[in-house]
Amino acid sequence: MLPAETAHAAADGGSDGWSSGGGDGGEKWSFLSWYLALLGKYPVPVKALTSAILTLIGDLICQLVIDQVQSLDFKRTFIFTFLGFALVGPTLHFWYLYLSKLVTLPGASGALLRLVLDQFLFSPIFIGVFLSTLVTLEGRPSQAVPKLKQEWFSAVLANWQLWIPFQFLNFRFVPQQFQVLAANVVALVWNVILSFKAHKEILPK
Repeated sequence: MLPAETAHAAADGGSDGWSSGGGDGGEKWSFLSWYLALLGKYPVPVKALTSAILTLIGDLICQLVIDQVQSLDFKRTFIFTFLGFALVGPTLHFWYLYLSKLVTLPGASGALLRLVLDQFLFSPIFIGVFLSTLVTLEGRPSQAVPKLKQEWFSAVLANWQLWIPFQFLNFRFVPQQFQVLAANVVALVWNVILSFKAHKEILPK
C-alpha cells in the first residue's frame, strides 16, 4: 500500500468503532473520535492533511535517522509533504471509493479481490507516478526514467512486503477501533521507506 492507504480504508470501513466504550476509555480516545468525525464530514481534506503529516514526519525521520544529514533539506521535505497532501490523500480517497463500488462481493472473497486489485494493479502504477512526479518537482525531470528503472520495482516489492502482511494481521486480529491507529503507525514506516528510495542517489551505469 501507499502512505496512509490502509488507514483511510480502515477509517472508511469502521469509523464507528472509535466511539465505543465509556468512562475513562471514552475520554482517552476522544481525540480519535473527533478525528474520525471530521473524516466522515470532510473526507478529502482530512485524508489530504493526514497524508501530508505522515509524509512530513516520514521524510524528517529519513533525513535525520537514516541519511543522518548535518542540516535538513527543507525543499525536499516541502515537496515530499506537498505530494502527500495534493496527490496521495485525494487519489487514495477516490480510488477506494471506486474500488468499493467496483467490488461488491461480500465477506472474505470481496476483501481478497480488493486486496489483489489494490496491491497488484493500483499500487505499482501509483508508486511509479509518485516517484516520477517527485523527481520532476525537485527539478530533475531528466532523472525520472533512470529513477524508475533503479527504484520502482524495489519500492513496489517493499510495499508488498510491508502492507500485505499488515493488512491481513490488522483486519484479522486488531480490534476495529484500533485499526486506524495501527495503520497510521505502519503508514509512517512506509513513508520513511518511500522517502529513502525516492531520494536515493541514482547510480551511474
